[in-house]
Amino acid sequence: MTVDWSAFTPASALAGGVLIGLASGLFVLADGRIAGISGLLGSLLRPVRQWVGEKALFVLGLVLSPLVWSLWASPPAIEITTPWPLLALAGLLVGFGSRYGAGCTSGHGVCGLARLSPRSLLATVCFMATGFLTVFVVRHLLPEVIR
Repeated sequence: MTVDWSAFTPASALAGGVLIGLASGLFVLADGRIAGISGLLGSLLRPVRQWVGEKALFVLGLVLSPLVWSLWASPPAIEITTPWPLLALAGLLVGFGSRYGAGCTSGHGVCGLARLSPRSLLATVCFMATGFLTVFVVRHLLPEVIR
């Protein structure tokens, strides 16, 4: 494995991590809820008799932030080489896993670990192990046709 040092940008990664932490902390202080994206989206799709303004603004910020960033820097080129049916299957599996695991990587990995939640630690270990296993299978065990 080699590192592409020209693409290695630890400063922007650190800034992004700090901003995610600040946004998550402010959301807990303002709304009293964990900033798990799957839970936020789920509650916006089936709103109950409560005001969903903070949740909608949080999700809107997630959508608008790349547009704001593009005012200062050009966004990276996106090249999708995976077949669309495989992407759709992957999306369904991620959605199923988020519901089955009672949260997503942002809820467990960012907010849950910050609260020292044992359940979130176990969920994050499972996310990471599954990611490692998936990369290994796709890169080393599946035929070239799928890539």
